[in-house]
Amino acid sequence: MTNRLSIVLAMALIVSALSLINSQYQARRLFIELEREQSLSKQFELQWSQLKLDLSTYGKHSRIEATAMRDLNMVPVTPERTQYLKAVEAK
Repeated sequence: MTNRLSIVLAMALIVSALSLINSQYQARRLFIELEREQSLSKQFELQWSQLKLDLSTYGKHSRIEATAMRDLNMVPVTPERTQYLKAVEAK
């Protein structure tokens, strides 16, 4: 009787140990995955900050005006260069 009880307890101990090993393995795997995702999140936050900075830089009026003058050979509008059109009424 005690021999059977010892075998049953030994089997329960082995199953419990294997279950513990499996749960520790899963916990380590999930922790590594969490670290990887947190690192990726930090990279995305850095890229988002850089994109917001680029957007604010490229949207400035002075930069747009300088690019228009340099690349498109545009000049500021002056009253001498302005042409006004008058609407002609049909008779």
